[in-house]
Amino acid sequence: MKIPEILLIESEHKPGSLARILSVLGDAGLVVEHLAAVRREQGRTVWEITVDMDEEADWGVFDRVDALPNARVLGKSDRVFNRHRGGKIRTVSSQEIASQQILRDLYTPGVARVCLAIRDDPEKAWDFTNIGNTVAIVTDGSAVLGLGNIGPLPGLPVMEGKAALFATLAGISGVPILVDAKDPASIIETVVAIAPSFGAIQLEDIGAPACFQVESELTARLDKPVLHDDQHGTAVVTLAAVRNAGRISGQRLSQSLVGQVGLGAAGYGIARLLFARGASRILGADLDPSAVARFEELGGEASNLERIMAEAEIVIATTGVRGLIKPEMVRPGQVILALTNPDPEIEPATARDAGAVFAADGKSINNVLGFPGLFRGALDARARRFTDAMLLAAAEAIADTADESDLVPDALDLAVHQAVAEAVRAAAAD
Repeated sequence: MKIPEILLIESEHKPGSLARILSVLGDAGLVVEHLAAVRREQGRTVWEITVDMDEEADWGVFDRVDALPNARVLGKSDRVFNRHRGGKIRTVSSQEIASQQILRDLYTPGVARVCLAIRDDPEKAWDFTNIGNTVAIVTDGSAVLGLGNIGPLPGLPVMEGKAALFATLAGISGVPILVDAKDPASIIETVVAIAPSFGAIQLEDIGAPACFQVESELTARLDKPVLHDDQHGTAVVTLAAVRNAGRISGQRLSQSLVGQVGLGAAGYGIARLLFARGASRILGADLDPSAVARFEELGGEASNLERIMAEAEIVIATTGVRGLIKPEMVRPGQVILALTNPDPEIEPATARDAGAVFAADGKSINNVLGFPGLFRGALDARARRFTDAMLLAAAEAIADTADESDLVPDALDLAVHQAVAEAVRAAAAD
């Protein structure tokens, strides 16, 4: 796992001083991401240098910097932890409460009239509360990223990140909900009990096979959209990437042999949506026999990693196993999407060097391209559930907004999320 470290290093302000520091960092296998002079006084400069550290990095590099003439390490900090300090979200009022009259209108006694109006017509909650703009982000922490079952509280930073992205990219209030439960039934009953507070439910980082039961029962019991992002959000963005890879390489999905390595929540969801979009053959591999059986019920063919790498034109991996795909397995002309986060099954650059025509990982083929617009469109349409038509429309919108040479667009481009929302809203209305 790459760890961004911010180093504060003081050096003499002379030619060659910074070069010697950078040479030491490079010899230790560190990649400099950012460099800035933060202070200069009395012939000395303090440099802020951001580097990527990983498990293989030589942590003795700090001693070697200190050993340089006229240079010393003043300190270091972790950029990621710094950005998380104090949390990433907060609740703010949409109204400025600047007078007693506004206070009485927003709270007592005025709010009673609004309560009674909603009692008489529950649909008015969509007009006079934030319910139509609020999504519950629910997790039990059983399948967090590629980290596994780490529990709900350690999963909270992911849920806060989702909420921050909802707010920034789609203007949605996302509320993290941590469920400390060990069985699907408890998760289901908890979500059913709190569902009146929300316009939609996003299930996140709930492991297979429990996630399938949770999603299915909640969809049946709740009169509002429920989406398991690890399944459907990932599938939407992956389909967009596959469509554009085919457009650029000339490989049509309906005519290509697809290999799905890993058949958990993400892998199953991807395979299901690829079939819905017209895929004719998908080979699938997983160590869990029950996962393979579910995949075969979709129409997939049970296989193994070696055969998939030898035969498939498009390979999609969601295993959670870093470095599973070796460079020698890659065939010229393959499209390889190694989607496990934080560390992929094969680094994209390594796959391309080995002959892949396109290769990407979960940093670029990321469900952040999908879920904000998916929920924005569903909420705007007041949809009661997500349908395949809505998911396929979202994938097409993502694919259409990418540049001609790219598999997917920039996730921070607000126009992308607006396009997805509009496509989903239109599909929900059909």
